[in-house]
Amino acid sequence: MELRQFAVAMACTTLLATAEAATADERVDLELVLAADISLSMDLRELQLQRAGYVAAITAPQVLDAIRRGFDGRIAVTFVEWAGIGDQRVTVGWQAIADASDAARFADAIRTAPLRQARRTSISSALTTAASLFADNGFTGHRRVIDISGDGPNNQGTSVHAVRDRVVGEGIIINGLPLMLDALPPAWYNIPDLDLYYRECVIGGVGAFYIPVQRMEEFEEALIRKLVLEIAGAPPAARYIEAQAGDTYDCLIGERLWRQRMQVLE
Repeated sequence: MELRQFAVAMACTTLLATAEAATADERVDLELVLAADISLSMDLRELQLQRAGYVAAITAPQVLDAIRRGFDGRIAVTFVEWAGIGDQRVTVGWQAIADASDAARFADAIRTAPLRQARRTSISSALTTAASLFADNGFTGHRRVIDISGDGPNNQGTSVHAVRDRVVGEGIIINGLPLMLDALPPAWYNIPDLDLYYRECVIGGVGAFYIPVQRMEEFEEALIRKLVLEIAGAPPAARYIEAQAGDTYDCLIGERLWRQRMQVLE
């Protein structure tokens, strides 16, 4: 009898500890992963403008005002840079942003991180990594969002729409910033209708949306608009990307163009 009572007491203690750990997470309106493309298809100037855009946007008055208007008045953000398979790195870890000083601290961490480039474009790997970052991050938000920017299609790794569907199935929203910067013929690193590719193959979830960027100088303004909409939970047009994009658009175009390139080189 004493042994049974001891076991019950231990079980209760474990449940209490688990409950306390769960409630220890900081409440936020939004858990947000900012995922930035650093593949070689972006030149040094574009990478610098992208970094500057994230720094300016996270500290913009419009963004801070949107944060203050939230139910909890704070969001949690992390900044990830990605390229090919195995090259997704957390540049700035999770931080809560509630005011200008928080935003400045996060922006400084982005600004002072070493700038780098890497080969290939694996949006699917970037989404997989980004989704994994929500686990045990110390925050509990009303919404979880991955905000991914990139200038080309997925050309390495798992099919992007398959990963998109899995991530969305976990209750995570994926929004996009397709960077349509180069007027070049279709290639494994560049397609002319990248906005449609993002719409049909990358973004997903309730209210998912994308904002195309035609010139890198427009990146900051586009990102500010996007952050305000994400923080407010009011996208320009609520839509849900169903798990059938592969039937309406060639979501494997990047991988196909890569295979064609390799056949030419053989």
